Amino acid sequence: MSLLLARRRPVTALAVCAAALALAVPAVAAPEPVAAPAALLPYQDASLPVPDRVTDLLSRMTLDDKLGQMTQIEKDALVPQSDLAAYRIGSVLSGGDSTVSPNNARTWADTYDSLQRTALTTPLGIPMIYGIDAVHGHNAVRGATLFPHNIALGATRDPALVQRIGRAVAEEVSGTGIDWDFAPCLCVARDDRWGRTYESYGETPELPSALTAFITGLQGDTLGAGPASVLATAKHYLGDGGTSGGVDQGDTKVSEAELRAVHLPPFKEAVRRGVGAVMLSYSSWNGVRSHADKYLVTDVLKGELGFTGFVVSDWAAVDQLDGQSGFTGAEISTAVNAGVDMVMVPHDYKKFLTLLRGEVTAGRVAASRIDDANRRILTKKFQLGLFEQPFTDRSYTATVGSAAHRELARQAVRASQVLLKNDGGVLPLPKSAKLFVAGKSADDIGNQNGGWTVGWQGRSGPVTDGTTILQGIRSAVTDPSRVTYDRYGNGIDSGYRAAVAVVGETPYAEGRGDRPGGLGLDQEDLATLARLKASGVPVVVVLVSGRPLDVSDRLPDWKALLASWLPGTEGAGVSDVLFGDYAPTGRLPVSWPRTSAQEPVNDGDGKDPLFPYGYGLTYSGTGPAPAPGACTARLRTTSSWQGGYQAEVTVENSGTAALTGWSVQWELGGSRVTSLWNGSLSTADGRATVRNAAFNGALAPGATTSFGFTADGTAGTPVPHCTGD
Repeated sequence: MSLLLARRRPVTALAVCAAALALAVPAVAAPEPVAAPAALLPYQDASLPVPDRVTDLLSRMTLDDKLGQMTQIEKDALVPQSDLAAYRIGSVLSGGDSTVSPNNARTWADTYDSLQRTALTTPLGIPMIYGIDAVHGHNAVRGATLFPHNIALGATRDPALVQRIGRAVAEEVSGTGIDWDFAPCLCVARDDRWGRTYESYGETPELPSALTAFITGLQGDTLGAGPASVLATAKHYLGDGGTSGGVDQGDTKVSEAELRAVHLPPFKEAVRRGVGAVMLSYSSWNGVRSHADKYLVTDVLKGELGFTGFVVSDWAAVDQLDGQSGFTGAEISTAVNAGVDMVMVPHDYKKFLTLLRGEVTAGRVAASRIDDANRRILTKKFQLGLFEQPFTDRSYTATVGSAAHRELARQAVRASQVLLKNDGGVLPLPKSAKLFVAGKSADDIGNQNGGWTVGWQGRSGPVTDGTTILQGIRSAVTDPSRVTYDRYGNGIDSGYRAAVAVVGETPYAEGRGDRPGGLGLDQEDLATLARLKASGVPVVVVLVSGRPLDVSDRLPDWKALLASWLPGTEGAGVSDVLFGDYAPTGRLPVSWPRTSAQEPVNDGDGKDPLFPYGYGLTYSGTGPAPAPGACTARLRTTSSWQGGYQAEVTVENSGTAALTGWSVQWELGGSRVTSLWNGSLSTADGRATVRNAAFNGALAPGATTSFGFTADGTAGTPVPHCTGD
């Protein structure tokens, strides 16, 4: 295709309009060349500051233009496609079950470009922004690299790894044209019965706060400053992981002090990182729905935290405010006045726009509120470069499912495995051993990926491309013929060195995954495990699940238990750990309850879980896993001046064992450290490493210390990586 269509190649305003009018041209065809205009309108001039461009564009927009920018609709609801321009729609999304045919990266890119051409036919040529839930990779696209779900990434405790994953996701998303990701979920999961537990990095605010590094991976150090920059979304604001009973879309009944201490910190860190969008939660706080809570949205998020991006509703959430189906003007004005800037409608956009216009003309929504919402939305569109580079950058299309990204995903799987039991050192398994493999998830890529996998709820079976855990086992052993597999455990005898049972949950998402009745294994798993136990062969259980399950009464029957979470498409990362190519280093991001009746159980609440938060074994002994990630580091710029800045780095022992020392590394990004205190500095290959001083190396669990430095250059938003001794 012509590079004139690529997002990273500047396109003049008239050339964009010419391309937009050529709706019959296939997505891969080049538009006819058009001479550049003698002069651009100010908002079309990329050399002007973004605030000036936004102000100029706002001055030219009609009320219909402005209301359209606040409207996000589902792609499949757009009939005819010309409505995108006719109603001045500012954003399109693909919901969990929205797809293209054939489902591959090129078709997604062609679809995006076709929609963008339509959007650009409006008089002002304002591009749309397209959103999607790429929550563990570009999971709507068959063949994309799918990473472990967030709960597994929380077990890695590795912000640098998570940032690299964010970058890989940004490249694959960009390769399909899409410019906005509804991720990461920064919920703090406090009750494992909640059906979205696997979307959380963990049960304490420190873990999701540290792993906001994903935002930097998606957006880059500055939104739009480099290639494949994708708008990130911090969700769901606020407190959705703390609902009573773990009920999805329920009520979080906590004091404001607890809300601020537990649920707010990850969003504060996301804002500090420059996250472009925040999505509100379906849930309520003490009876007030988030979409109607002006105090939390406008006063706290936009005011106190200084969030300058835009707030988007969740899917049809505004329509839920009165408990009845169908939009009302009162629901819309309540949400917009609370601080919602863009409404995910997602279907009945004509009624929504009519009602929103009525609320504005009646004075129930002020024109200044409409302008504020538009300024926030348009700022992000300008920062992303959509006005200059509106179409898919096809140079990234080939990254979808690439070997490099799959290797990164495999590394994430290895790092996320948590070894909970290993009696007699049964693990690692000898590669020459005769092994029996059983369980419904041993050879099922769908179970391995869970929900949000080529469909909202996910499903069992061959839903996408990847390597199952069984395939990983067979590729790891010296003789694959010595590995026998039967899903139900039939045919096992005493002649095997070990039986590997891969059991756990089948896919679900959101409320359909709520389990108020308990977290036990299903009947098929229990029957399979009983057959393996009866053989007398040592049983190694690999648990594929989105949360801790109730296993305490079965645990004595098993020699080993490995929590594999929902590992994604690269099942060989599990076998890497089973056979000792990589020792397990993961540590629990949540407390593991003794029984489901113990829920909620969380670190520091005085309860006695089966396995505490932060627990994890390795092969070098029976103690906790070695600790890359047993400490976390947070860097903030305290002051800056022309040509330099000063920063402070806080180091926290986020593990369960005391540290005797620590080191912190980060990319200098072209800057140079000129002075440092409370540590010793070394630099190499563009990276700074600070080792603790003699007086601040010892840190008890939960304790913090800090060091500071001054540097020449620009601060940027480096992600420090901490390693503890």
